[in-house]
Amino acid sequence: MESELALKRQVCFALYSASRAVTALYRPVLGPLGLTYPQYLVMLVLWEHGDRTVKQLGEQLMLDSGTLSPLLKRLESAGLVSRTRDAGDERSVTIALTTRGRHLRDEASVVPRTVAAASGMTVDELGALRDTLVALTDKVTAVALADYPQGVRR
Repeated sequence: MESELALKRQVCFALYSASRAVTALYRPVLGPLGLTYPQYLVMLVLWEHGDRTVKQLGEQLMLDSGTLSPLLKRLESAGLVSRTRDAGDERSVTIALTTRGRHLRDEASVVPRTVAAASGMTVDELGALRDTLVALTDKVTAVALADYPQGVRR
């Protein structure tokens, strides 16, 4: 009988290795756009919702400001976004698409189809997988918040 601690039985490892494989799949597709995978995620939020504060982006992408800030600086240096401090609250920074950033959306429109085709899965299979992962994230997040309202304790 296989041990409960066998690596291949671990959901965490399956998720980790799938994440790495999918991120690697995006790399050659995003390269010509001049975007990394995390930068692409930021751009997706901005293309969908418009201007966002750094805090809002962090919440939507589940990233802390220490991870997000350098990423946003690189997007700003590339001319894709602008960062503006709120005059009323210096701690709040709004991220907005530049004209170049808005135009990049048209070029990026091929990314989802290209990645889906390269995955070898049907649109329905990918949709079901996404829905399962979203449900898992919601359940795990709810448990973590209930058990650790101040954050995960070590």
